[in-house]
Amino acid sequence: MERLWTKSYIFIIIGMFSLFIAFYMLYPTLPLFITQIGGNESQVGLAMGTFMLSAVIFRPIVGGLLDRFGRLPFIIGGLILFAFSMYIYNWVGGLVVLMGLRILHGMSWAISTTSILTAITDMIPSSRRGEGLGWSGMATTLAMAIGPMLGIWVTQNLSYHALFLMAVGFSVTALLLMIRIKIPFQPQSNSRKIELFEKSILPVTLTVFFLFIAYGGITTFVPLFAESIDVNSGTFFLIYAATLVLIRPTAGKLSDRYGESFVIGPALIVTILALIVLGFSTGLFGVLLSAVLYGIGFGSAQPALQAATIRLVLPDRTGVANASFSTATDLGIGLGAMILGWISQQTSYQVLFTVSAVSVAFSLLVFTFSVKRLLKNKGLNSLNNSLPSKTG
Repeated sequence: MERLWTKSYIFIIIGMFSLFIAFYMLYPTLPLFITQIGGNESQVGLAMGTFMLSAVIFRPIVGGLLDRFGRLPFIIGGLILFAFSMYIYNWVGGLVVLMGLRILHGMSWAISTTSILTAITDMIPSSRRGEGLGWSGMATTLAMAIGPMLGIWVTQNLSYHALFLMAVGFSVTALLLMIRIKIPFQPQSNSRKIELFEKSILPVTLTVFFLFIAYGGITTFVPLFAESIDVNSGTFFLIYAATLVLIRPTAGKLSDRYGESFVIGPALIVTILALIVLGFSTGLFGVLLSAVLYGIGFGSAQPALQAATIRLVLPDRTGVANASFSTATDLGIGLGAMILGWISQQTSYQVLFTVSAVSVAFSLLVFTFSVKRLLKNKGLNSLNNSLPSKTG
């Protein structure tokens, strides 16, 4: 069996863990910070969405450049800009300045995460891709467990100033670890134009887009929804993340053994159920049940979709393919936060999470009628290519 746990793989996993802790410390705290400086629910959605839409603009550019110039320069540059953006939050006193900073921060997120994700896929042996992406996803999973809880504790016991400085510290830790990694890289020919989107995986990116519209609603409005029913939002993220820790390695191995389609379809159905349960929750039990279901569904679907993305493209297209995948996630989160923020302000949280469930239902439809066929055809082509040719 090909080796997965190399020194560089371990370093990049730990570094990504630090980066995502810094990122997730802001998720349950920034909406509350925005309301503290005078924003309403619609403006919370706008601020969260602006970050992701900024990332959408820059990801395709970064993806094309990664395949031409390599991964490490963009990892280092993106992390430096990310740490700087975190530090600048200390001087935010109004919504206009905050929106400008969210654009800069989104750009740094696009550069750093696109290059890191591509570097990870370069390191993972193709025969262990589902497993490798499942374990690398564990870094974000644990960060999602620790980050929100840590962020809430810091703001309640210290201050937002301490929160932003701590996030800078985690970002710098990620930078120091990433500097030491070695990444296998075969550059594209300089005569080949830089492309911004991988058209061959459009059905996959549509599936991801609709899935992450709901994710934008979860990450942005669970803190406010939980507060409205007297539940600690950190509890939702903790249980959700703990479920991810348990499900992702198993889902990754099932994806490698039986194919991505075996995992993705059922996972999307469970995700829909989780959002319906959350919408009708009135207390702690409903929130915890939805967190478990969402962890099982989303936690299984996301890495399997990512593995499918890499399997459907040529090796020298992984940079732009990863950028396309990440663009779909950011666009879904960004538009989801904005649209669902407006829905929440005009209607209710129950309607918000019901609309989120409908979005995942669209994701399931695109996957069922398009992505499954792509994966099946890819599998048949691989099988035919592996058979010995007959000469007569």
